[in-house]
Amino acid sequence: MRRQETGSMADNPVSESLLQRLQQDGEYGGMDSLELAAALGVDHQQVVGAVKSLQSLGEIIEAEQRSSKRWELSPEGQEIAQEGSQEARVFYSLPKEGLAQGELMKLPVAKIGFSKAMSNRWIRLDKSAEGGPRVFRAVDSVQDAVKEKLQLVLQGKGDTVNEKDKNELKKRKLLNEVTIKTYWVTKGSDFSTSITKQETDLTPEMIASGSWKNKKFKGYNFNALGVMPECGHLHPLLKVRTQFRQIFLEMGFTEMPTNNFIESSFWNFDALFQPQQHPARDQHDTFFLQDPAMASEFPMDYLERVKKVHSEGGYGSQGYKYDWSINEARKNLLRTHTTAVSARMLYKLAQQEAFTPVKYFSIDRVFRNETLDATHLAEFHQIEGVVADYGLTLGDLMGVLKEFFNKLGIDKLRFKPAYNPYTEPSMEVFSYHEGLRKWVEVGNSGVFRPEMLLPMGLPEGVSVIAWGLSLERPTMIKYGINNIRELVGHKVNLQMVYDSPICRLDS
Repeated sequence: MRRQETGSMADNPVSESLLQRLQQDGEYGGMDSLELAAALGVDHQQVVGAVKSLQSLGEIIEAEQRSSKRWELSPEGQEIAQEGSQEARVFYSLPKEGLAQGELMKLPVAKIGFSKAMSNRWIRLDKSAEGGPRVFRAVDSVQDAVKEKLQLVLQGKGDTVNEKDKNELKKRKLLNEVTIKTYWVTKGSDFSTSITKQETDLTPEMIASGSWKNKKFKGYNFNALGVMPECGHLHPLLKVRTQFRQIFLEMGFTEMPTNNFIESSFWNFDALFQPQQHPARDQHDTFFLQDPAMASEFPMDYLERVKKVHSEGGYGSQGYKYDWSINEARKNLLRTHTTAVSARMLYKLAQQEAFTPVKYFSIDRVFRNETLDATHLAEFHQIEGVVADYGLTLGDLMGVLKEFFNKLGIDKLRFKPAYNPYTEPSMEVFSYHEGLRKWVEVGNSGVFRPEMLLPMGLPEGVSVIAWGLSLERPTMIKYGINNIRELVGHKVNLQMVYDSPICRLDS
């Protein structure tokens, strides 16, 4: 028979030696694994491993596990078997004229040896001696029974030591009782000195050629557990979104309803004092609906005030000086930012009989008519925060932003002046990215203009600070580049990750 060995078996001389000895000594019925280890001069665990490997190949051998107890010397016991017990060493360290107790106790073995030697009446202590207590020999010679008994155990003659002495040595932690598990190995029904690899799969080639008839197949273990299927995992954006929401709630914010993906141009642009000729309102930037193409219900008195501030000015502003069109305001679209929701909530707040300070937030999807490429998607998630109260300033906005980002774990922030149609002053927010080693824009913010707030009916002294950021880019900042690599499953170029759609920001 051709010898086909697995890699592990071919390199295992212990397995080969075991089979050869079974072949030679078969008339004796079998062999003990511990004795085989001693004969081969190898560790017993190597023989145990060889036995289990051979068992996995079928009925080559049979192995019966046996347990036995024996006594072994501890490291301290091995030392005493060589050097003598502590009490004997204390005795032999005493000269005929004795030794001051203080000097004797400096010996490493004196702590135990002194008390044991005194108990055995090998030594005596003279407390009235000149110069302080002094220790003398009480007998001329001693028999170190502890050393003798440990040497018997070391020589494999532990059975000659009585149980009382063994237990006494065990209390002194010189002797340990250990359980030895061994195998009694005999020939199996398919015994062979050649280790043949068993097949695990029946292949089409084996069936076509008929070679399966001459092969041995490994038995199936029907009790083995199968591979657990991989479970689902939360998307990183969902994890961070949950954390953002928790931070807002901890800071006392109320979540705004954002279930209307479709908005009219009025709430998406006009209510925010964004002119109708602004490039963002072009079809190349915004998804407009065909059916229904137009919205019909508006708060008409508010609409007239918005129309006037756009076309004629007011509230200290000269407006944009153009012919404002209600047809342009009626156009339905997929919202381009959640600030449209903020406008609705602020208008609702203005209709209350008495103004009350509020803090709102939202996290939801927005849409832009982008050409899809490596750095742009047609939709992303926007995070919006709005605070309305009397006397709010840009300093309040910066303080709230620092607190917000600190809770997220982002502490390196910078602010840069910017322009937005509906906020003045405005500023962009940057954070330092440790992985990219550069400052990355993470958001946009500002104080809502009076031309936006006063037509709603809010009191003149009320200021509204607000900020918006994409959920995707702060996710990258928070997770760090190493986690981003883990998320995508392989090593990637840092700049490619930064420029990818997951990190894109639109304010």
